[in-house]
Amino acid sequence: MHGRFCRLIGTSLSAAILLLFVGHGQSQSSTPQGRYLNPALPLEQRVDDLISRMTLAEKVSQMQNDAPPIPRLQIPGYNWWNEGLHGIARSGYATVFPQAIGLAATWDTALIDRVGDTISTEARAKYNQAQREGNRSIFYGLTL
Repeated sequence: MHGRFCRLIGTSLSAAILLLFVGHGQSQSSTPQGRYLNPALPLEQRVDDLISRMTLAEKVSQMQNDAPPIPRLQIPGYNWWNEGLHGIARSGYATVFPQAIGLAATWDTALIDRVGDTISTEARAKYNQAQREGNRSIFYGLTL
């Protein structure tokens, strides 16, 4: 059971790493090694390859909110902590909405859907700009 749990955690972590930033905009020909960097391969193969290359210490280091970079694997640092319950203004100017209990009190599901769409659109825009600037700090990630 313990082994399956560790494998599940490692697989989820590696999949998140791959989806967020490993090989972003790169092709296999631009990377010297690693199937995990090839976006043409199935995600499961890429995850298995990445996990096999990470040391235990590297895997553990990625389990905290302020995960350090792993340069030898081309994994940049990432801060997993962000909050978007009623907007993402902690990363600068953004639309701020009432607290969730206030929104729920409207009983307007279409409104709640539009609020969520606005928050996700602004989060993606701020993330994209932060990536262009090399900003991987708290409040700029897509893990809300």
